Amino acid sequence: QVQLVESGGGPVQAGGSLRLSCAASAMTDSLACMAWFRQAPGKAREGVATIDSGGNPVYGDSAKGRFTVSRDNANTLYLQMNNLKPTDTATYYCVAHRNPFHCTHVLVTGVGEFDYMGQGTQVTVSS
Repeated sequence: QVQLVESGGGPVQAGGSLRLSCAASAMTDSLACMAWFRQAPGKAREGVATIDSGGNPVYGDSAKGRFTVSRDNANTLYLQMNNLKPTDTATYYCVAHRNPFHCTHVLVTGVGEFDYMGQGTQVTVSS
């Protein structure tokens, strides 16, 4: 069983930056795609960023121009978040799936679940 562990969240002032990391406990075919999603209290899950099967980053509308997703050759996914806004306040979850196209599909359509999901890391942006 693969575990995903997020880190790097915390409180930050508007305009600041944070870098989230997601470390997987093992590198297997089950991690064909990895992505970041977030959820704020009372709001629906929102896709933030992923790297598609071609190695290209895909971003949700709220992340474009401010966030950068990357993945190393091992089993860690990163999310560099700049110019943070209070509306970015949420719990950020790292997810993974065995289908390399699935993360992009869910991010774009908003429909679908994942094989693995971490416990989440809280990001709180104050104005």
